[in-house]
Amino acid sequence: MAPQESGIQTKSLYNVVFVLGPPGSGKGTQCAKIQNGFGFVHLSAGDLLREERMRAGSQFGELIEKHIREGTIVPVEITCKLLENAMLASGDAKGYLIDGFPRNRDNLDGWNREMGDKTKVHFTLYLSCPLDLCVERCLHRGQGRTDDNEESIKKRIVTYNDQTFPIIQHYEKLNMVREIHADSKSVDEVYAEIEKLFNDAGFH
Repeated sequence: MAPQESGIQTKSLYNVVFVLGPPGSGKGTQCAKIQNGFGFVHLSAGDLLREERMRAGSQFGELIEKHIREGTIVPVEITCKLLENAMLASGDAKGYLIDGFPRNRDNLDGWNREMGDKTKVHFTLYLSCPLDLCVERCLHRGQGRTDDNEESIKKRIVTYNDQTFPIIQHYEKLNMVREIHADSKSVDEVYAEIEKLFNDAGFH
C-alpha cells in the first residue's frame, strides 16, 4: 500500500476528514470522541472564524466582523488560511477533522485551490439525521448559542439543504462519503460505528 493511501501521516500532506451533516446532527460531539480515540485534531471552521474575529491585532478580524454583521460569507481564502494556521500550530497530529466545511461550492473550490496540494482528504464523514429531529435537538441542547432559536435554525437548515448537501453529493460521486445514521441511536452507538470506520480506513 502506498503511504498516501494508508492512515499514516505522510511527510508533506495533512490527513483530513471532512465532517458534514445538518445542524444538530452531533458533529461536535462525535468529533470530540474521535479526537480522544484516534489522536485527530478537531477544527471547526466557524469556531476559528469567531476566535479570529475576537483576537486582538488580527489582520482578518475587521473583515470577518464586517461579513458577520452583514450576513455575508467570509472569503474562503481567509477560512483556509485559518485552518492551515491551526494545522501548523497543532504539531505532529495524526490527522484533522474539519467540522462544518466545505459549506458550499465556493468553499470547495477555494479549498481545492488553496489546500489541495497540502492535504489528503480521505473521506467525508456524513452524519445523517431527519431535519425535524435536528431542529428539536438544537432548541434543547442548551449551549447558549445565539443562533439556537427556531427561526435561525430553520434558516441554517435551508442553507444546509441548498448549499451543503450538494457538497456531500459531490463527494458521494467520488465514493468519498461514509454515512452514519445519527438519529435513533445513542451517542456511544453512533461513535462505535465511526470507530469501526476509522479503523477500517487504517487510522489505528
